[in-house]
Amino acid sequence: MTLLKALTAAGAGPRRRMADAIMKGLVRVNDVVVSDLRHPVDVNKDRVTVDGHSIDIKPKQFIYLMLNKPAGVLSTVRDERGRQTVIDMLPAKYRDIGLHPVGRLDKDSTGLLLLTNDGDLTYRMTHPKFEKEKEYLVQIDGNLSSNQLRALERGVELEDAITHGAVVKSIRHATPFNYSITLHEGRKRQVRRMFAALGYRVVALKRVREGSIVLGGLPEGEVRELSAWEVEGLSD
Repeated sequence: MTLLKALTAAGAGPRRRMADAIMKGLVRVNDVVVSDLRHPVDVNKDRVTVDGHSIDIKPKQFIYLMLNKPAGVLSTVRDERGRQTVIDMLPAKYRDIGLHPVGRLDKDSTGLLLLTNDGDLTYRMTHPKFEKEKEYLVQIDGNLSSNQLRALERGVELEDAITHGAVVKSIRHATPFNYSITLHEGRKRQVRRMFAALGYRVVALKRVREGSIVLGGLPEGEVRELSAWEVEGLSD
């Protein structure tokens, strides 16, 4: 197995971060610095460290969870200020097996968040080149004009770049939300910034779909494991 794949499969961290660590010379195999992402390792014999920390690269069972995140909870593994994280919300059996959030929902947002110890899946779900769709329900403090709706569908100019086009629909079946928006990119606080660029404040934001996974009726604050066919669908 290649070094990069072994590290991500072991849940040492997201693929991008592990690749960066290897290229910076922070990874050692049998006490020798290795900077080649494709360096072969024997997962049953070789000793691997990342920045001085030993990593168990022996094959392990992958876990895939979906959480309906409440507002006020951080989408991170730990917080130096002691604030509640999504890991804190998990049943005890899931807290110490190297799970991490797949992407993020900001503190004030709610809804679907995936968690796993499978670094390769995280990479496929978060890297822009895979263009995985994410659908949100949005409550804004007003109503979009037809021109503003078309602007969102074409792409909105933000301070860092113009967004890709989004699919936006007016909805009436999911009070208090008045719009749904589907993206296939994931910049920081992107949905809130897109509406702010048009002069609207996002009052509430809830993610209801990521790739092929739909939040459905999972109660807020609850978690469940994905089925085998759901996991397979994420790989498409």
